[in-house]
Amino acid sequence: MNALALILSATSVAGGILRAPVPLGPEGSPRRPVHTYSIVARDPSTGEMGVAVQSHWFSVGAVVPWAEAGVGAVATQSIADPSYGPLGLALMRTGKTAPETLVALLAGDREREVRQVGMVDARGALATHTGKMCIPMAGGQAGKDYVVQANLMEKATVWPAMARAFEAARGDLAERMLAALDAAEAEGGDIRGRQSAALLVVKGKSSGRPWADKVFDLRVEDAPAPLPELRRLMALQRAYNHMGAGDDCVAAKDWACAEREYGTAEASQPDNAEMAFWHAVALATNGQLEKARPLFTRAFAADPRWRELVKRLPAVDQLPKDPKLLEAILEIR
Repeated sequence: MNALALILSATSVAGGILRAPVPLGPEGSPRRPVHTYSIVARDPSTGEMGVAVQSHWFSVGAVVPWAEAGVGAVATQSIADPSYGPLGLALMRTGKTAPETLVALLAGDREREVRQVGMVDARGALATHTGKMCIPMAGGQAGKDYVVQANLMEKATVWPAMARAFEAARGDLAERMLAALDAAEAEGGDIRGRQSAALLVVKGKSSGRPWADKVFDLRVEDAPAPLPELRRLMALQRAYNHMGAGDDCVAAKDWACAEREYGTAEASQPDNAEMAFWHAVALATNGQLEKARPLFTRAFAADPRWRELVKRLPAVDQLPKDPKLLEAILEIR
């Protein structure tokens, strides 16, 4: 029987708290020294849930953050057992709260005292654990709609600083969680320095298409300054989210919508030739060639092969089958 089956078969609710002294797997559970700081949070207005994390460890995003739309989010760190992520989500998927889930997982883990974990479920219940054997400075705390946890920090003021920053920040969930990471770094962060970071945000309700339910799924695997790079990627992802919406508009032949979505993306990333190109295509298709000219010029200057691509679009209904329009676009310099 696998670990999850053991948990589900042996778990019972007593007084609202799970009692589950069951093993999670064979001896020698995973030991990954992912000493780090993280925030797990939920936005009550949108239902979005997510994890943001930074560590002096390669590819922290492959181990620490886990989230599923309509279910919950988990951060597993310190001497991390990555199974806390999928098993935690599996238990919350059955209706267990984050506190019940964490109790069950810790009860079945012989090495619970080296673990550090944070969880939130889709109803907003929170849980955090810092084992007694986590390397100081280590600790965590819960607030309204979030938990923060950190270990191997320079100072014990890191996670309280994260909490204050999250509570004071404005913007969507991703922006507020990154504000918490910035505050941790400003307070001294990991005593070893910095190396990788990750941001994972999912929608509040599941669409049944997990790939479409991720708002952000970003990783900086190895960088001297991972947090500024993570912010750059977040801004780029926001723009590409608009590009994706523009593509949906094109599929629906709603060119005014495509012009609006591509334009929003292009305005936020003015040096991105691809965004300029597709915004120009939408404008030209919508009868606004003059507005499209400077965008085509920018794309053609970045790479002359964009001009060749223009020739291929009318055959697949990505530009009107209008020889005069095609000729006018290709004459743009």
